[in-house]
Amino acid sequence: MIGGAVVGCGGRATTHHKPGTSHEQATGSVGTLLDVRDGTGHRLREVPAEGAPRVRVTAHPDAEDGWNLQLTVENFRFTPESAGGAALPGAGHAHLELDGRKLARLYGPWYHLPAAQVPEGPHTLTVRLYADDHTAWAVAGKPVEGTVPLSATAPATPGGHSHPATPPGPPPASAPAQADRTVTLTVRDGKVVPAPGRTELKRGERVALRVTSDRADTLHVHGYDKEIALPAGQEATLVLTADRTGLFEVETHESRLVLTQLLVR
Repeated sequence: MIGGAVVGCGGRATTHHKPGTSHEQATGSVGTLLDVRDGTGHRLREVPAEGAPRVRVTAHPDAEDGWNLQLTVENFRFTPESAGGAALPGAGHAHLELDGRKLARLYGPWYHLPAAQVPEGPHTLTVRLYADDHTAWAVAGKPVEGTVPLSATAPATPGGHSHPATPPGPPPASAPAQADRTVTLTVRDGKVVPAPGRTELKRGERVALRVTSDRADTLHVHGYDKEIALPAGQEATLVLTADRTGLFEVETHESRLVLTQLLVR
């Protein structure tokens, strides 16, 4: 999604916040830092309505799977290279939420949302803009965000009938069927099973990362800037195409655990 990354998290190539800083650094003199927080616990950084960042989100059904989300922004630019730094005017990243639950951090105007991440039924997608220090841009005490309704239906069977609704739970094991390689990992009591190692891939291969964590967290692939929410006790799957060579670490955001390394040749 981006061409490079800064050095952070102990010297690794990353776009996360810098070592020794909190998730919400709250630095910079832009706007007014409020005591009010958004639904995910980030403080609001209020700026005047004139010239303030704006965002609109559109969901385009994908011909193969899910939706392609398009973010249209005004007075704002995505700055993945400085994530974790001080708040700069009209700069930062976005968060994607489904019914108030964070799915991913976004560093550009396009994002593919797999159907496996959206349960059957009506939903609301929200995209909210944040500064580099993880404070939420706000106008008149309200976060700068855009929403779009989204309705997911059960896949049709060959006979033309829909599958019956299933109770909430982990996605089926067949979710990453289109991947060339599958890496299955479990995080329990601060430990990764199996122990972190390397997964070697050829450029262009698709890899599915299937992770189950005993606590809510976020899975992040460095260098590719791909993220997915990890609900507590439920398996989550992130599928990506290894289209750039190098050594890339996969880790959890909150607990900062290295899960594995992707070696792409």
